[in-house]
Amino acid sequence: MKSSETKFWVKKAQRHDKDAFTELMQLYIKDMYRTVIAILMNEEDAADALQDTILTCWEKLYTLRKPEFFKTWMTRILINHCYDIRKENAVYENIESYEEPSKYDEYNLELKEAYASIDERYRLPMELYYSQGFRIREIAEMLSVPSNTIKTRLSRGRKQLEEYYRNC
Repeated sequence: MKSSETKFWVKKAQRHDKDAFTELMQLYIKDMYRTVIAILMNEEDAADALQDTILTCWEKLYTLRKPEFFKTWMTRILINHCYDIRKENAVYENIESYEEPSKYDEYNLELKEAYASIDERYRLPMELYYSQGFRIREIAEMLSVPSNTIKTRLSRGRKQLEEYYRNC
């Protein structure tokens, strides 16, 4: 979605237009889902994080100062909710413990397996950079780390993915 379109829908949603907010959420739900899976690796927790994020975004939309940064703002909220859920669970589960996905969900299984092979600290930057198109600087701001750290994590994540696919 173009930034001018996002700006339009955000401003409408900030005036308490529920339909505009719903449109925004529908436009970004796939990106949100991929981010949640990269962090939590669990469908049930992912659904909780998505629901909490949508609710928080609706309740706090008035705090967004620059509508063109809606996606970044929303993603930061999503990441925080994911980390909160991980703290509550306090146990990282292995991918084999998850339910078998439906036939049309094969991509998600492949994605989970690939992400499971990557060290935890490289997963999120890889998802945000490659799947969602955030810039390194934006990711660094979201995660509160230097840009060079993100570059290093992306490089190491690529190496781990390469190793994973060599061994498949």
